[in-house]
Amino acid sequence: MHELSLCSAIADIVERNAPDQDVRSVSVQVGRFRQVVPDTLRYCWEMVTFDTRLADTALLIDEVAAVIVCRVCGARTELDLPVFVCSACASSDAELVSGEEFLVTTLELAGN
Repeated sequence: MHELSLCSAIADIVERNAPDQDVRSVSVQVGRFRQVVPDTLRYCWEMVTFDTRLADTALLIDEVAAVIVCRVCGARTELDLPVFVCSACASSDAELVSGEEFLVTTLELAGN
């Protein structure tokens, strides 16, 4: 379950960037090619933050679709994993243009 180590890394990022502030939520973008299960990530977040200052911090997950651009016909296809094929011409000669993201995008801080 690599979600546990991912949540530990997210918590470390929060601690480094908001060490003395109350954090209401952490937003992350997760690409579908990252093979992260959002419900498992949320569960692991609760485990990692239990009994810490981040215990009441929400983890907000924005799932990013896996999209390819066909090198043959130029069509953009949102993938239904694990099929890596252009929906227009059925070519597998394509470039992945989204779906590998794993980014902490925002921290919502409590007001003073």
